[in-house]
Amino acid sequence: MTDKKLIFTEIDQYADIFRDISRSVGSRPELGHEEFFASGLLCAELSKYGFEVERGILDIETSFIASFDTAKPGPTVGFLCEYDALPEIGHACGHHLICSMSVAAAVGLKAALLASRLGGKIRIYGTPAEETRGAKVPMAAAGLFDDCDFTLMAHPYHTFEKSGESLAMDAIQFEYIGLAAHAAASPYEGINALDAVLQLFNSINALRQQTRSDARIHGIIDNGGKAPNIIPDYASAKFYIRSASRTYTDELTAKVLRCAEGAALQTGCTLATNRFEFSYDELITNETLSEQFNANLIEAGIRPEQIETGKDHGSLDLGNVSVRCPAIHPFVKVVQDRLLLHTEAFRDAAMTDYALDGMLFGAKMLAATAYDVFADPALQSRIRAEFEQQTKIGN
Repeated sequence: MTDKKLIFTEIDQYADIFRDISRSVGSRPELGHEEFFASGLLCAELSKYGFEVERGILDIETSFIASFDTAKPGPTVGFLCEYDALPEIGHACGHHLICSMSVAAAVGLKAALLASRLGGKIRIYGTPAEETRGAKVPMAAAGLFDDCDFTLMAHPYHTFEKSGESLAMDAIQFEYIGLAAHAAASPYEGINALDAVLQLFNSINALRQQTRSDARIHGIIDNGGKAPNIIPDYASAKFYIRSASRTYTDELTAKVLRCAEGAALQTGCTLATNRFEFSYDELITNETLSEQFNANLIEAGIRPEQIETGKDHGSLDLGNVSVRCPAIHPFVKVVQDRLLLHTEAFRDAAMTDYALDGMLFGAKMLAATAYDVFADPALQSRIRAEFEQQTKIGN
């Protein structure tokens, strides 16, 4: 039996367990940093398969790192687990499939490494709250991925798609403090905080003409006052500021902050800002590693024309990992219809047997790709050389 076939056989042997993990996490959705059931289940299962599990990484309660060391020299791979759900609609982004996919991939790869002469380390990173305050951000900042030779995960979708791009992002809340007054009897004695927020929106709308086509600035008014007959003494807005690079996002954020300061000056309000979510870097796909994943898809019977070109799907905390070590984030088909992520229709379809089959297939492709890297020092060198060139350009 070839080593890749051993991977597939190992995953098939425990397929019912991996399916149950997906079903269990999918049927008990938990918001970011509240994923106590999901993280507990994943840690318990990984322990059963001989991985050494450390929980509460960086004091993030629902995070973990599970490790296996062959005790022989070789590369270190990181498989990434996400398991947070969305408010109200649950696992409509398929994170219940992502976590079981990565666990299954790690189990399959471990079996192949033990049966071969290859050495190295396998890590599974449990990374909470991808949808909000993604734990990959502080984990990357703390250097927890720096000694990984490569990291990989796959995202559920309605088609196969190459690992592509994501947008760097800042999340900022703008709070304006004014002075309340009776809106009819003495409005001239007030300082209108809502006017400041409206000026902020108008200034940002004017700014759009001078932004690059990859820029995205979008926000909401999350507090606009208490009653229409009271001059609002407090109003606030939340904005996401995004672009294709961290460098340009920083420039854009500085301009938006100046818009906010201008609105405060115009209205006489006091301004306070805070970053209500972590800042995400752009995803830097390692094309060498990505092509190896695509080659495994084709070897498994997926036609090249079925693998779509990687697209921008918003912002990912994996971007912060990809600037610390080589990474990919392909999409694998788990639903039959062209359903959109973050919808109830996708959520429901992602719990079907078809979706679970797609999860198992994705796990096999991840494990096979990782094995290819372990078995080929020249491939390891090309992945590292590309990463060093990409991050040098990025800096």
